[in-house]
Amino acid sequence: MASTRITASDVAKVAGVSQPTVSRVFNQSASVDPVKAEHVRAVARELGYIPNLVARTLNSGTSFRIGIVLAYLKNGFFGEALQDLSRTLNARGYSVTVYFAGNSSDEVDAIVDDLLADQVDGIVLASISLSNHLVTRVRKSGIPCVLFNRGQSDPDVSMVTASNFEGGRRATEFLIAGGHRRIAHLAGWRKALNGVDRRNGFLSAMDTAGLEPLACVDCHFRRNVAMDETRKLFRQPVVPDALFVANDHMAFGVLEVLREELGLRVPEDVSVVGYDDAPMARWKTFDLTTVSQPLDLMIKATAQMLLDEIADSTRAPEKIAFSGDLVVRGSARIPAGWTREDHSNAG
Repeated sequence: MASTRITASDVAKVAGVSQPTVSRVFNQSASVDPVKAEHVRAVARELGYIPNLVARTLNSGTSFRIGIVLAYLKNGFFGEALQDLSRTLNARGYSVTVYFAGNSSDEVDAIVDDLLADQVDGIVLASISLSNHLVTRVRKSGIPCVLFNRGQSDPDVSMVTASNFEGGRRATEFLIAGGHRRIAHLAGWRKALNGVDRRNGFLSAMDTAGLEPLACVDCHFRRNVAMDETRKLFRQPVVPDALFVANDHMAFGVLEVLREELGLRVPEDVSVVGYDDAPMARWKTFDLTTVSQPLDLMIKATAQMLLDEIADSTRAPEKIAFSGDLVVRGSARIPAGWTREDHSNAG
């Protein structure tokens, strides 16, 4: 015998509320008290109530779907970010569809065609090259879009990033304070503003200290490119005594080359500092000193910014940058006055 489908009326009876209240809860109405809304959701979960999404879409005029576009998941930072962002949006009543695209504008444009066809209510572009053409298309479509962890100079797009210039400068100042003078930077990608800002932070700190960079190489945020560039650097007559690497994903590959291929000791022979504080940076294998990105704050801001734009299409674009911490571990020489797992200069 088929089981009886649980209805909104059933949820209303058990929760002690009206049926319209149940409908407003699952239509994301702001008119329902948050405590009461959570009680209704808890009762619905217990009873096994499944909202009629087709009716919900027809009634509200929205799909309650968000599209998240990523370049890749090999970088553990993005895997963690995707998981947290999906959970945050799910808790607000939205389903999430993930799309993958490379760093070329053509690939991103093709993905956005799919997003438009899928009638998503909002788009999060994470670490993607966003062309001006794409911004125009998204804006004309009326679909809200927020960039996560990817800066963009265009004033017509909202974004949430880390303070990348500040982070790049802080990482470099740490290496200089440790007595390093032959410092090279394995940079991100010249078309990505976060990579450019980290590079400029590096150059600023070197200039302030009266030092010339030993090298500053564009690695496209790719691990294999960073590994190849590391091999090249250590074939030169003058080799680095420290490397600032633009993200942890590349830094893990750099550490592999230094230790396994070149037989160098880290940090005795060469120091390495990364960027992101990806989960693997905490592993004993890597023990990577790195600049953290405040992921919780960035996720919450991204979700709220996107939902605010969905609720009010006339909102002006916002740009938010969060400061991260320098997390001191064992891959770089520790200057006097600092200790492992420090988040700031002791001075």
